[in-house]
Amino acid sequence: MNFINSKPKLLLSGLLIGGLAATLAFLGNPANMALCIGCFLRDTAGSLHLHSAEAVQYFRPEIVGLVCGSFLISVFTKEYRSTAGSSPMIRFLLGFMMAIGALVFLGCPLRMVIRMAAGDLNAYVGLIGFIIGVTIGSFFLRKGFTLGRSYETHNTSGFILPITLIVLFILSITTSLFLSSESGPGSMHAPVPVSLIAALIIGAIAQKNRMCFAGSIRDIIIMKDFSLILIIAGLFVAMLIYNILTGHFVLGFSGQPIAHSIHLWNMLGMFVTGFAAVLAGGCPMRQLILAGQGSSDSAITVIGMLLGGAMAHNFGLASAAAKAATDAEAAVAGGPSVAGKIAIILCILILFVIAATQKRKKTA
Repeated sequence: MNFINSKPKLLLSGLLIGGLAATLAFLGNPANMALCIGCFLRDTAGSLHLHSAEAVQYFRPEIVGLVCGSFLISVFTKEYRSTAGSSPMIRFLLGFMMAIGALVFLGCPLRMVIRMAAGDLNAYVGLIGFIIGVTIGSFFLRKGFTLGRSYETHNTSGFILPITLIVLFILSITTSLFLSSESGPGSMHAPVPVSLIAALIIGAIAQKNRMCFAGSIRDIIIMKDFSLILIIAGLFVAMLIYNILTGHFVLGFSGQPIAHSIHLWNMLGMFVTGFAAVLAGGCPMRQLILAGQGSSDSAITVIGMLLGGAMAHNFGLASAAAKAATDAEAAVAGGPSVAGKIAIILCILILFVIAATQKRKKTA
């Protein structure tokens, strides 16, 4: 089915993705998460011994499925194109900063919408920052920002990331080489076959409908085009229905799973992610999909996100989730550490430098 030739089909595709995400949540993925690119790359980095935070270590089959689903459908529909060469080091840095911003907020744009559908008002605060970040990124696009063109390469260049993920996935289920959390978010997951199959389908749909959280807002700002936002609306509606039916909808700031209510840093975290996503040409999920359909530039961005997630925990940049008081422990407000706040400020400065200096060359 071609999902991009009508608005009803775009909405339907969003509902399908939301339904699959709801299935993952119902079968064991962390509460108010279901599917989060930033968190799942962070968990995967932990499983690969790239960070030592024991609560967030698990090789997430969803990452493999999203990339390989995009790869398979793009090959089948002859949309696969192996490309590379568009400012790879800057793209790596943008991916790194997207991960930092997401982990200060505690979720990528996908999880932001999923949290919104569960009544988490902190996510709506994050949305404000995300929209501002995308708006500023769009301003620089209008002013001529570019990372340069990509060039076609040999097809095998684009095969590397999907094949690598498949090999790592096989090792994760057949050996004990990788780490796996015994408690915390990393210990919460749907059955492996379900996670893989659902992500393969989502990856294929997202490749066809061009799903992108940053791109949907960018298109509204620059072209007054509301098409892509219908996909996000469908996802939101599906998750909202799931949360209401299962009793997981809780409207408020406090008591939300894996979240905090330090509003300034929720906004700034998503500001960084939104700004970086526009400059990179796609949100974290879109980067996985583009990498699957052959873009080595997006594969570099994904590696940046993977290592950014690892560094966020190695150096204490990721926010802590708020915790209610118990008989044994006092309440914890959560939020970013001083190091996390400094990292966000540095990311903002770097993003403005990149946006202001990477301009299209004027021709005589």
